[in-house]
Amino acid sequence: MSKMLEEIRQQPEALERTLKTALRLAEKLKRRLEQKRPRMILLAARGTSDNAALFGRYLLEIATGIPVSLAAPSVFTLYGARLALDDVLVAAISQSGESTDINVVLERAREQGALSIGITNEAGSTMAKLAEYTFLVKAGREKSVAATKTYTGQLLCIYLLTYALGGGVDRETLARLPEWTESALSLEERIAERAERYRFMEQAVVVGRGLVYADAFEFALKLMETCYVVAERFSSADFLHGPIAMVERSFPAFLFTPPGVTWPAMREMLDKLEHLKADTMLITDESNREALDRGRGVIAIPAKLARKSGLPVEVYTPIPYIVPAQLFAARLAAEKGLDPDQPRTLTKVTRTL
Repeated sequence: MSKMLEEIRQQPEALERTLKTALRLAEKLKRRLEQKRPRMILLAARGTSDNAALFGRYLLEIATGIPVSLAAPSVFTLYGARLALDDVLVAAISQSGESTDINVVLERAREQGALSIGITNEAGSTMAKLAEYTFLVKAGREKSVAATKTYTGQLLCIYLLTYALGGGVDRETLARLPEWTESALSLEERIAERAERYRFMEQAVVVGRGLVYADAFEFALKLMETCYVVAERFSSADFLHGPIAMVERSFPAFLFTPPGVTWPAMREMLDKLEHLKADTMLITDESNREALDRGRGVIAIPAKLARKSGLPVEVYTPIPYIVPAQLFAARLAAEKGLDPDQPRTLTKVTRTL
């Protein structure tokens, strides 16, 4: 068994540990932010952590109304630009806490008077020492090069950052995420059977929108780095603006289809893909009854994840939804005779400037 698969299975426990410790920091940060809210949020990350930041952009803007930008680290490291970051919250995200350019962004942000936040899996890392507040992902050491449990831990920390900013995230619902993740893991054997049919897949598209858009990026990244599949990722809106032209009979298309405001557009796109005879696979849950009726290509988490609150009903779906995608990538790598723990030319920690 690959370490990647082992670590995917460890996620419910890792999420429970992370929530238990990071919640205390969130409460402390919440008290500070009640005194002065930032005028803007800047998120800095690379790779899988950058996909977590993409989720953060959607969640933070939707829940808090504060504008969010994804940092371009080269602006700081290569061009030496000095940005006006007073009254800005800068959050850096890195599994190892040793991404050189991300730490430069964090360091420059503190120099410019920004409130600095770190999200990392390593308590003794450079990032943890640089940040004024550090959310620690309690995933344990991640041995596979392909990140899985640290990604979901980072998403959880972003929920807690949103909570600290008064974004309406419900603590009791967050406490159910490990349970829902366990439900997603129960699909492993079905996903393994599904992966067999894609053994010779060389290219694919992954589509999501809104709060699960980041999962589309993360699923595509896992297919690229562990299965060597050329996987393009799109929002459903962008996909219809041109890239759908490359779809032909049996072309693989993977879709994240939660309930809520994004479903009508995803349903319309799915109709187009089925008309083109594409080979589609949907990741959804029992809340989306319409998606469940779309045929044998549906992978449905056996739980109802939609929640009625002041936030979109699908707001808590991204963590459970990525688990079937992770399982699919790990199982497909095995079908292809590849080692997902040691992708060619990759190392666990990547340092760039």
